[in-house]
Amino acid sequence: MASATLLKSSFLPKKSEWGASRQVAAPRPVTVSMVVVRASAYADELVKTAKTVASPGRGILAMDESNATCGKRLASIGLENTEANRQAYRTLLVTAPGLGQYISGAILFEETLYQSAVDGRKIVDILAEQGIVPGIKVDKGLVPLAGSNNESWCQGLDGLAAREAAYYQAGARFAKWRTVVSIPNGPSELAVKEAAWGLARYAAISQDNGLVPIVEPEILLDGEHGIERTFEVAQKVWAETFYAMSEVEATQNLNAMNQGANPWHVSFSYARALQNTCLKTWGGAPENVKAAQDALLLRAKANSLAQLGKYTSDGETAEAKEGMFVKNYSY
Repeated sequence: MASATLLKSSFLPKKSEWGASRQVAAPRPVTVSMVVVRASAYADELVKTAKTVASPGRGILAMDESNATCGKRLASIGLENTEANRQAYRTLLVTAPGLGQYISGAILFEETLYQSAVDGRKIVDILAEQGIVPGIKVDKGLVPLAGSNNESWCQGLDGLAAREAAYYQAGARFAKWRTVVSIPNGPSELAVKEAAWGLARYAAISQDNGLVPIVEPEILLDGEHGIERTFEVAQKVWAETFYAMSEVEATQNLNAMNQGANPWHVSFSYARALQNTCLKTWGGAPENVKAAQDALLLRAKANSLAQLGKYTSDGETAEAKEGMFVKNYSY
């Protein structure tokens, strides 16, 4: 019996590189998440969920913005941050016809998990009808890490098991936990270890409660360093994360994907990159819903084609090609 974890990274270390001094050699490049296995009462369902979320040509729509962050999005098009407006926008996203052709999973905020669409149907039910697996953001955000170089750690382990049990009953089948590592601030050994062990404990708790955990130690892009430094730090963080997961038995086979003949891929997981044009097109006007949904589907299809190696930029608008990196962005 096996359960599953989705490990999100651009490069994964070999099993021989876990632990010890965590000084790793150049890893084999992979551009996707990885599914790993662990014994669990939900074993069969977890593996089925992971395979669905990681199905070829599909990816994740991250719509797990907090109410405050969603308010910033709405403010950008002149709308107030009310539950009705959040509901209208989320309804627009999940009811886009054929969205499930390109999207396999949707990460939700807690309000959204329990929310109904404008027509009264539960949002999780609409996603299921589209063949999209509902997921849930389970961390409680970043807070200052005492004794570090002005770094942060991700809180939310307290009460996580009970919350995830409730999320499972509400229809969620996978989870997201966002922790970050800052290169300009170090990263310190303390921050790296805290990120790794927090992710490992979250992954084990999630599987025990029926949710496939996405393991995502995010290396922040902020800073004046080059790609080589980013690569170096990412190797170190991932080696520490693999080691921590093996120690807390968050998995029994961390090298499952690299050894398998048919790797399972999570090809993309985006929020603003999928939603930005859609949001601007909508502008809060009911008559713009179809055009906004068409914009969402266009971006989702582009990402699907890219994952399959078939994307070209022919016909793309200049706006679609604009970068959306925001320096020192705060969630």
